[in-house]
Amino acid sequence: MNQTVVINIVGLSSALLKHKDLFLTQWIEKRQLSKIKPVLPAVTCSAQSTYLTGKWPKDHGIVANGWYFKDECEVKLWRQSNHLVEAPKIWDKAKAINPEFTCSNMFWWYNMYSNSDFNVTPRPQYRANGQKIPDCYSKPNNLRDKLQSKLGTFPLFNFWGPNTTIKSTQWIANASKLVHDWHEPTLQLIYLPHLDYVLQKHNDESVILKDLKQLDTVCQDLISFYESKGVKIILLSEYGINPVKAPFHINRLLRKHGYIKIREENNLELLDYGISDAFAMADHQIAHVYINNKSKLTEIKKRLENCPEIDLVLDKEEQKKYNLNHHRSGDLIAVSKPDFWFTYYYWLNDKKAPDFARNVDIHKKPGYDPVELFTDPKKKFMIGRIAFKLLKKKLGFRTMLDIIPLDATLIKGSHGAVNIDEKYYPLLIQEKTKSASSKFISPTDVCELIMNNIFH
Repeated sequence: MNQTVVINIVGLSSALLKHKDLFLTQWIEKRQLSKIKPVLPAVTCSAQSTYLTGKWPKDHGIVANGWYFKDECEVKLWRQSNHLVEAPKIWDKAKAINPEFTCSNMFWWYNMYSNSDFNVTPRPQYRANGQKIPDCYSKPNNLRDKLQSKLGTFPLFNFWGPNTTIKSTQWIANASKLVHDWHEPTLQLIYLPHLDYVLQKHNDESVILKDLKQLDTVCQDLISFYESKGVKIILLSEYGINPVKAPFHINRLLRKHGYIKIREENNLELLDYGISDAFAMADHQIAHVYINNKSKLTEIKKRLENCPEIDLVLDKEEQKKYNLNHHRSGDLIAVSKPDFWFTYYYWLNDKKAPDFARNVDIHKKPGYDPVELFTDPKKKFMIGRIAFKLLKKKLGFRTMLDIIPLDATLIKGSHGAVNIDEKYYPLLIQEKTKSASSKFISPTDVCELIMNNIFH
């Protein structure tokens, strides 16, 4: 077996390879580059599960970064159990070929409770006093303690939220090298998320280049490390991020036409999924529209199709064409035009927005919220506000870190759609082979391609 590392540089696309002085650009030019046709939806959990199983979402069941759990009448995003993936993973297939195969999963999603051998994933502590403490989860259990004793606590607040920086990506890279030295896995999967944040927040080329250079330094060190160990290297990305000009509030549209039911608590509004005729679970540029009142399906489909911001509206039959016809999928799936994206917002007056809307609170929102990458520009003395609230938490007082704006126009880039310019397609880079690979490959081919690197 050949030791192999797969480095997932989130957001990497050929649109970023125009900077010829970067190490990554020069390294890639000497290798074989293929563009991966995006899976629908082109979001983290769906893309990664497709790569690791060689199956489409209709087979592995990961239809987005979250979905409506119909038996609980709740939307849940960013679950972590690998048992949610309904198909054998690459480590299962490889162990069947050679039981001595081992795998290290460094921060790819659905990391917990899998048959992979050496795993690390974000897992904050939620304490009874309301504090959220940075931490991570590992297999074996003591791997977390060994890594954090060497590298310090995993910098969770640099991984997601307004304070995202290169620190979390650097920590993951350093941790991956240590895990390789300690355990020498046959396959190591590494997740480097930094570009994901930058390209959603900015369209300023100078800002993007600054952060791209930071990531480039991390990648140069990481690639040099694995090259020195004789490990085969594959670079890939889950999606590219294309510029967007505006958000589209799909739930507000559904509410204005009377499909959404609201419950008031503490004079704030909550979306009541179980009794709504219909609602949307928005995830970047796709939205799963769940319809409890099936008699409304045809008229809702027509209303969505008439929206100039929406590119596709797929019913259950049409979802088959995109390999997304799974029981977890919405009754309808809306896909935005490439220069729009969907918010989860359902309130019509910001004064009625739920308390979690102004917090970094990924498990309570009925959809993905990239605005969590910003602090509210309308609030003065933000650094002082944050410091005071954190002090109160440390002293044992319960308080909300309500610093997130409700201005979705702040977002400058998104992903998820498939009808996009190919310069934003995800990439796969590997050593050149005698039989040249196709310029375009299917996302379901990635699993076999990695297996071939290991066993040939």
